[in-house]
Amino acid sequence: MKVAFLLGTRPEIIKMAPMIRICQREKIPFRILHTGQHYDVMMSATFFKELGLPSIIQNLHTKSGTHGRMTAQMMGGIERALKKDRSDIVLVQGDTDTTVAGALASVKLHIPVGHVEAGLRSYDRRLPEEYNRIICDHIADYLFAPTKLAKENLHQEGIGRNSILFPQGERRQEIFVTGNTAIDVLKQWREKADNSRMRQRIGLQSTEYFLMTVHREENVDRRENLLGMIRGIENVAKFFRVPIVFPMHPRTMRKLKEYKLLAKAARIRELRIIEPVGFLDFFALEANASLVLTDSGGVQEEACYLRVPCVVLRERTDRPESVQAGAAMLAGCDSETILKSAQVMLQKPRHWKNPFGDGKAGERIMEILTSHFCLL
Repeated sequence: MKVAFLLGTRPEIIKMAPMIRICQREKIPFRILHTGQHYDVMMSATFFKELGLPSIIQNLHTKSGTHGRMTAQMMGGIERALKKDRSDIVLVQGDTDTTVAGALASVKLHIPVGHVEAGLRSYDRRLPEEYNRIICDHIADYLFAPTKLAKENLHQEGIGRNSILFPQGERRQEIFVTGNTAIDVLKQWREKADNSRMRQRIGLQSTEYFLMTVHREENVDRRENLLGMIRGIENVAKFFRVPIVFPMHPRTMRKLKEYKLLAKAARIRELRIIEPVGFLDFFALEANASLVLTDSGGVQEEACYLRVPCVVLRERTDRPESVQAGAAMLAGCDSETILKSAQVMLQKPRHWKNPFGDGKAGERIMEILTSHFCLL
C-alpha cells in the first residue's frame, strides 16, 4: 500500500500528522502533496517542523485567487502528480478547497479516496466549506467519521447504504467511526506545549487571559460581521478587564485594513494583536486560556478536549457535539450576544465529557487501511 497524503492548510497538516508518523514508524510507503493553499511560512512549514514531519514534500505552488480558480489549479497539479507517481490511496482531510480538489482529481483517475473527518455538517449552504465536505463525502471510498453524529449525517444522505459500481468492482462506501485525529496530536504534544514560554514572550503578566481567533470567510469578508465581532470583543474587554490575545490570520488583517477597522480594533486596550504563531505556541496559549473566542471548528474541538470554555463566533457549527456537551456556546457576530455568552461560559463547571475521541484515531485509520488493502 502506497499512501498519498494531500494537504494545504494548517488544520490539515495537524490532523494528518498522526497517520504520517505511523507511516514513518511502520515503514509504509507514502508521499505528501502540499497544494500551497496556506502559502504563509508560519501557516505550513513551521507546523511540519514542530510536528516532526518529513520536510521532503511535493509542493504544487497554488496561486491565490477565487475558489474556482484555486480549485482548478489544485486539481491540475494533483492530477499531474498522481499520474507521474501513482498511489494506491489518497487521503484528504476536512472541508477545504484542497480537500475537494484532491478527492475529485483522485476519483477521476480511479484512485480510492479516504476522507478523514467525514460527515461533518453545519446545514448552512451559504458556506463554501459545506459544499466541499458534501461533495467529498459522496465520492470518497473510505469515510472516517470522528463521531457517531457524523456517521448519522452520512447515513441520512444515503452514504454507505447502497452498493456502488467502482472500477475494482461493486461495493459499498464504507464508514468508520474513529474519533478525531486532532485529539491524537493534543495528547501526544501536551508536555512540549506546557514547556512553551509563549506567554512570557508576548509580555503576559497574568495567567488569566482570553484567546481569540477569527478567519472564516463568512465573518471576515463581511464588514458588518467583522464590526460586530470587534464590538463584541470590546464589550468583553470592558467587562472582564483581562488581556485578550489575538494571533491574527493574514486574511483577517487584510480585511480589517480594507474595511478601515484595524484602528478601531487596536484601540481596545486589552486586545493583544500578535503575528500568527506556530503549533506548539498556539497550543500552549490555548491550553492555559481562561476562555476561547473563535470561529474555527478545529479550535472549538481543541478547546473542548482541553476543558477551556469556548464562545463560537458563528450562528451554526459543524461541531455541535461540543455545544451539546456544554463546552461551547454559539454567539454569532452580535456584540451583546458575544458578551452574554462569555459570561455564561465562564460560570460553567469544566467537567464536560470530551466527545471527539480517545487519541487513537490515527491508529484506527491506518489499521483499517492496512487490513483492507491486504484483502484486495
